[in-house]
Amino acid sequence: MTAPELTDLSAGKSPRKRRIHPAWMVAAVAFLALVGAAGFRAAPGVLMVPLQQEFGWSTTVLSLAVSINLVLFGLTAPFAAALMERFGIRAVTSIALCLIGLGSALTVFVSQSWQILLTWGVLIGLGTGSMALVFAATIANTWFSKGRGLVIGILTAGSAAGQLVFLPFMAALAQNPGWRGASLLIAAGALAVVPLVLRWLKNSPADVGVRPYGAEEHGGGEYSAEEEPTTTAEVAADDDGTKTPNAAVRALQVLKRASKVRTFWALVAGFAICGATTNGLIGTHFIPSAHDHGMPETTAAGLLAVVGVFDIVGTIASGWLTDRFNPKVLLAVYYQFRGVGLLVLPVLLSSTVEPSMILFVVVYGLDWVATVPPTAAICRKVFGADGSVVFGWVFAAHQLGAAAAALLAGYIRDATGHYTYAWIGAAAMCTVAAIISATIRKDAGKKEPLPVAA
Repeated sequence: MTAPELTDLSAGKSPRKRRIHPAWMVAAVAFLALVGAAGFRAAPGVLMVPLQQEFGWSTTVLSLAVSINLVLFGLTAPFAAALMERFGIRAVTSIALCLIGLGSALTVFVSQSWQILLTWGVLIGLGTGSMALVFAATIANTWFSKGRGLVIGILTAGSAAGQLVFLPFMAALAQNPGWRGASLLIAAGALAVVPLVLRWLKNSPADVGVRPYGAEEHGGGEYSAEEEPTTTAEVAADDDGTKTPNAAVRALQVLKRASKVRTFWALVAGFAICGATTNGLIGTHFIPSAHDHGMPETTAAGLLAVVGVFDIVGTIASGWLTDRFNPKVLLAVYYQFRGVGLLVLPVLLSSTVEPSMILFVVVYGLDWVATVPPTAAICRKVFGADGSVVFGWVFAAHQLGAAAAALLAGYIRDATGHYTYAWIGAAAMCTVAAIISATIRKDAGKKEPLPVAA
């Protein structure tokens, strides 16, 4: 805050109104960061067949690399949320993007299967786990007091936008000059965003002397230390009132408290199935499955890119709906629609793109991560200041479900020669998720937030 602003505040005067709240600049940079980090999300489906052709690795081996990535992606998320509270959003995001870039760049040197497990699995898994959905929830909860559902929807759409931006180019590069060029594209996309993050991604409204966007409507104005909002920018406190420096302890404390709440386990179960039916199955195995039916890889990649287009629309619309309707009802509807799509997918796959496949792509795209805004909203309502870290644990379940599905689907393909049983099983799981979501307690959002202190 500048000296003139401090003078105005001390004199009881309000400084000049900003035309654009700084929260929107932070959200814009966060969106670009998510786009840059999303490149690898599309990579396994595009690169799996070329890697098999060059090295002779089985679908199970490559699925294992994806599963390691997804496990670390998920397990890193709650600790990343706590690290953002302790060291700041900017530092954690910059390091995460560098890990993604490093892991993807090193992939071009692999010659043994364990090396793809290290690059695809460990390095990129740790990097992507510090970003994506937990990052979006942290930005929304820290910088916005109103419209959080819409903001989370827009930021989550950044991952879809990343898939849309990278996927067609990656598919083309995988054909000529080869999959190594596609890996370098991912690295470049992640590293290109780092300077923007370091310059523009502020850690909290207090850093620029404002309150969260929308707080002004409730007696707002410039930031005051006495009015600092209770958000994910806070850190845990010990019983004696001192701040806890250990982000891991903070994340585990939150897990301990959340595990006593029934709603937490309902969200965990539903989101595990969500991950299994998106990143685990469609994201990893749609292109290889389409290839099994004679469809060119570039054509299948184009279909996934269209999924990304409608994912953006669906997720933003879901954020808007979450601010206005019961989130548990939205979740139940989303999961059931997804289940119907997966049930008919084995019939739709063929060597050519028929109108019925276009319809599937549109519907599945609208539903892809539409579950995120209502899930994050329930976490915030039920767990208060712990909401972002709780969402990190829920997201961990999402990625564990994705990892299990990616590996199991690869095994099914190797054992049976097709993916049909994987699609049908996933459809059944979606029905289970719909039922679980519909039974979330009606008064969940009315509970008092769980305290930040241990």
